[in-house]
Amino acid sequence: MHAFLKDIVPAAQNNINTRFIILDKARSISSPPATSGKSCIALAADETAAVHIQLWGDECDAFEAGDIVKLTNGIFSYVRNGGLLLRAGKRGKMEKVGEFAVAFVETPNVSEIQWSPDPENPKRYIQNGVVSAYSRIFPPLP
Repeated sequence: MHAFLKDIVPAAQNNINTRFIILDKARSISSPPATSGKSCIALAADETAAVHIQLWGDECDAFEAGDIVKLTNGIFSYVRNGGLLLRAGKRGKMEKVGEFAVAFVETPNVSEIQWSPDPENPKRYIQNGVVSAYSRIFPPLP
């Protein structure tokens, strides 16, 4: 059973199982010297929402626009200089499961939502506002 992108919320643990199509892939981001390899940001979407995903090392070359990817035990959290990103993290796994044949939407982009810690439960986040309905990193598709 996989979650829809519109339903994912920031969390500190690897617990997101979802499926998405990669719409676009951006430049690589240089990693801090302490980490090995490169990372890059991609725009992904399913039939409910879009999100920015972070790809590490070989993932940057392994996935292309049009790939349908299954994420197991992913994490959605803030990354320094990157904002709110969905990624596999150390315990998760991304695998290509197909190409092109999936419905998707570009808005809302859940990476563009501002979240605040829930005053009643600091481990939970609640939506605070929408910065932009669309990705500010990737222009809308024609």
